[in-house]
Amino acid sequence: DENNVTTTAHPSLLIAPFVYIIDKFITKFLPFVDKFDFNAEILNKKIGFWGSKFSIGVYLGCFIGILGQQSLKEVLTLGFTTGVVLELFAYIGGWFGPAIEPLSNRISTIMSSRFRGRKLFIGIDWPILASSAELWAVVNILAPILLFMAMLLPGNHVLPLGGILLTVLVPALLLITGGKVIRMTIIGTILLPLFLWAATMISSFLTNTSKEIGEFPSGLSKNQMFSSVDSDPIEKMLGVLVGNAWNSFDIRLIIFAIIAVILYIIFFLWYFKSMGNRQKF
Repeated sequence: DENNVTTTAHPSLLIAPFVYIIDKFITKFLPFVDKFDFNAEILNKKIGFWGSKFSIGVYLGCFIGILGQQSLKEVLTLGFTTGVVLELFAYIGGWFGPAIEPLSNRISTIMSSRFRGRKLFIGIDWPILASSAELWAVVNILAPILLFMAMLLPGNHVLPLGGILLTVLVPALLLITGGKVIRMTIIGTILLPLFLWAATMISSFLTNTSKEIGEFPSGLSKNQMFSSVDSDPIEKMLGVLVGNAWNSFDIRLIIFAIIAVILYIIFFLWYFKSMGNRQKF
């Protein structure tokens, strides 16, 4: 709660301003979508085993294995492994809150006594939210959408696997929308292309870097590339832009990079101010 822990230590913060602005747009122009919202926990119970996190993981794992033209044994192994990972994340995440609370309270007490008049938070990772039914309901909805987009989206060359959980995007959706599943799904679907395009943009850099340091995955051929889908896409795009501007010394590109970074900072300042005002009400 607000007296001990926060999740701002996680990269979800980097995508949060973009989630927030779309959420504001929905509030102003499409408020009726909230009428269609539903209780994710009740939905999960009604769907039962075949719609559980384990089953969704099995479906996705097998689907990816088939796309990769793996053997039947490898397809089934990948499906089972993905299902187990999805299922365990929720249970393990539910332990974080009770486990961290005594430590968090003690640290807060000590730090508050030394820095009187200041409210201090303990920053931890996203699994503190992993027991949320809304989070997993949206993961189950967005995961197949992400796979579908990956195959059809122009300019994308990445097929997600490890990033299928979207552990950067979905926690931000949960916190900013207050767990409204319909809003989370709409905003997530709008932002998914950014994750795929950004992963494609950095794939060459990641692959070449891994080869240079001797960490290239043994299961890939020399001509294959790999990337990371589940991390902040804006950060990746800005990194590529700034890197290209630095390497080329193109004045127009340098100016564009500077403007982009300044706008990004301004956007963040607006976001922090807006969230601060929202918490006062």
